[in-house]
This record gives sequence, C-alpha cells and structure tokens, in this order.
Amino acid sequence: MLLENKVATIYGAGGSIGSAVARAFAGEGARVFLMGRTQDSLDQVANDIRSEGRAAETAIVDALDEQAVEELVNRIVKQAGQIDISFNLISIGDVQKPLMEISIEEFIQPIMIAMRTQFLTTRAAARYMIKRGSGVILHFGGGGPQTLPGLGGFKIALDAMEGLRRQWAIELGKQGIRVVTIKTVGITESIPENMPGRDEIVTSIQQVALLNRTATLADVGNVAAFVASDQARTMTSTEVNISCGAIVD
Repeated sequence: MLLENKVATIYGAGGSIGSAVARAFAGEGARVFLMGRTQDSLDQVANDIRSEGRAAETAIVDALDEQAVEELVNRIVKQAGQIDISFNLISIGDVQKPLMEISIEEFIQPIMIAMRTQFLTTRAAARYMIKRGSGVILHFGGGGPQTLPGLGGFKIALDAMEGLRRQWAIELGKQGIRVVTIKTVGITESIPENMPGRDEIVTSIQQVALLNRTATLADVGNVAAFVASDQARTMTSTEVNISCGAIVD
C-alpha cells in the first residue's frame, strides 16, 4: 500500500484523468477527497471507490475561487487531520486555433485559468503541509521545447505551469514538500468519442510514440500513486515523462 494513511485532494476528479488518479490513490490506501463542479460525476467515481471498500468523499468547488478553495481545504483538514497530496487536474478552457486567428481573450484564457487555479490550490494545501514538514504537490501536462501549430494558448499555459512548479518547488523544498509534474503527449482514452478530428488526434499520438503503445489512464494513475508515495521521496522540481518516448527529453 504505497499511500496508506495518506490524505489526497484531487481537483477535477470527475473527469477521466482525475477519476483514474482517484481510483489509483484509493487503491493504494489513500483517503481521497474528490473535488469538482458536477456532483453526479463525482458521485460515480466515489461510489466505484467505495465499492472496493475504500474511503472517498466529494465536494463541489470552483477551483478558481480563492475563498471557496481556502474554506474547503480548511474543512478537509478539520475532518481528516491533514493533507498529504494535492493534485489539480481541472480543465483550463483552452481554445486551440492558430495564433493569427485566435482572439486575445481566447489566447489568454487557458493561461489565466491554469495560473490562478494551480496557485490557489497549491497555496491552500501548502499551508498545512508546512506544519507537518511533508507533502506532495502534483501537476499534470508538462512543458518542453516541442509544440505543434494551432494550439493557441494551450502549450504556453503548460509552460507557465512548469515555471510555477519550479518556483513552488524551490520555496517549499526546505519545508519537506515535493512538487512534480507528470507529462504525457496525450491520453487517447480521455478524448471524447464525438470530438471533431478525434481519429486524427489519436493517430498522431500513436505515430510519435517510440514504443508500440501509448499511455493509458491506468498508467497515469499508477505513476501518480508512485510519485506521490514515499518511495519517490527524492523526486522534486522535475517532470516524470510517461509519453512512451513521444516527448524526447
């Protein structure tokens, strides 16, 4: 049990990637708090976890609302006594168009959302992690020099998140808190079946992988559980690359 006696908060837990992480954390013994904006999707994930005899609790929250985030984290700590892991997986509202065709509002939106929510949720958890002298903050996405045309502000938002991750890591490291990004080139299972151009996107992900496979939702959950565990206690201020070689470091 990699995460036995750990308390994990997962924002965006009703989504495909967030739910995979929640199930993996719970499967490794963590008590998970699932946060999002849609109760039905959160309940479905929580019920799946409870059916396996694990603890899962849900809460509706706007992860862009400073007061709401602070109050929620305060309630969780009052209830559970601690927070050991914080993972923010909310969508960032990206509009993917060529830069010459995108509006300034569409371009800025994912950057602003990513920076605001990641800052707020990290700070709220870190207040309590500092008191305990330990904790793990996880990011998802990853930067790097590779990009593609037509992504609008999406890739820039990911790069900004990496800058924020480095800053948090250097300021929280002496307090025993680790900050790590898990990066992929895309999880094909998470792409909606009715999304325009889905087949082309899936094919492109498969073609750039160096291995004869691509990362699955289960892979994301399993790697996240390991990185959040004490077995990865030497890892901070870095990316964990699970792109199957599609992103070459």
